[in-house]
Amino acid sequence: MSTIQSASALRTARLDLTTTNNTTLYTTPNKRDAIVESIIVSEDSGNADTITVTITDSDSAVFNLFKVKAVSANGTIELLSRDLLLVGGDILKVQAATANRLHVVASITEVPQ
Repeated sequence: MSTIQSASALRTARLDLTTTNNTTLYTTPNKRDAIVESIIVSEDSGNADTITVTITDSDSAVFNLFKVKAVSANGTIELLSRDLLLVGGDILKVQAATANRLHVVASITEVPQ
């Protein structure tokens, strides 16, 4: 009996946004596509804040997914209502308005191109 193995790989990308810098959450490997199934943001300082989420493609073009998206004090939000497809070389970046308030977790499935 043979076993069929999938070339897909499950990934979790996690960040504690300790600065207000635009920070890479995930980079899609070359020759892979990525399905971002979930991006969860939680606020843990008791102060409302905002987050900006962008994609930078292989040509360095920047695309806003969420521009200054509000996160309530001690709140958690799911940013995606549908899966998001990234192609090889795409970079998913996040930026908090205030340092040391937000955590971000993304669930990702990588698949061969």
